[in-house]
Amino acid sequence: MIVLAIDTCDSRGSVAALRDEAILTVVAHESKEDYSSWLLPAVQKCLKVGGVRMEDVDAYAAASGPGSFTGVRVGLTTVKAWAEVYGKRIVAVSRLEAMAAEASEGNGWVAAFANAQRDQVFGAVYQREGTGLARLGDEMVVAPGKFVEAAAEFANGEAISWVSADVECIVSEAAWEARESRGETVQRVSSVRAPMIGRLGLAALAEGRITDALSLDANYVRRSDAEIFWKGGTKSAAPSK
Repeated sequence: MIVLAIDTCDSRGSVAALRDEAILTVVAHESKEDYSSWLLPAVQKCLKVGGVRMEDVDAYAAASGPGSFTGVRVGLTTVKAWAEVYGKRIVAVSRLEAMAAEASEGNGWVAAFANAQRDQVFGAVYQREGTGLARLGDEMVVAPGKFVEAAAEFANGEAISWVSADVECIVSEAAWEARESRGETVQRVSSVRAPMIGRLGLAALAEGRITDALSLDANYVRRSDAEIFWKGGTKSAAPSK
């Protein structure tokens, strides 16, 4: 099974080609180039180095968010087009779940978060179920301290495994002191998510959890500025006439 994995959720995106669990090649977004111009050449390079053609790919695993509106939209729109042209299956994977899947074994609860800018984090809390993870509640975008409090409430007094590529987002928060006093730390993982997104995609394919181009949808979590202003969600919105 050959899977092409795509992550364009923030500026640290990546693409990866996998043959079953083996990672054939990874290309990381290490420039300021827009995804609209970077993605296709990066995929071509990824496939060429991996020794496969687009026609050989059995399915696409796409990070569906949470993340930037432009980045997520470019990634998912591209995957939808490929699915239509090549008639291949799609698996939507949460970037936070891909992060949580890299947490070290031990505690029964996992809290994964990423920098959402604007003094907020994207976050989600999971409970380990065998070799998998079950998300508790919705993915969220909140102040870092509020995320620490929310995760602690979910865990109900039990130890939590914290994981992120953006450790600094919460370790200076007052709410973190209580977790640190319990001996908890934040495991720093690579920002290159595509390989794990591909592996989670493979697991979803094995279980028949797939989607198609029409059903593939983004999970932005945060509303866009345009939507906020249009709905009068801030004081800076134009007054009604």
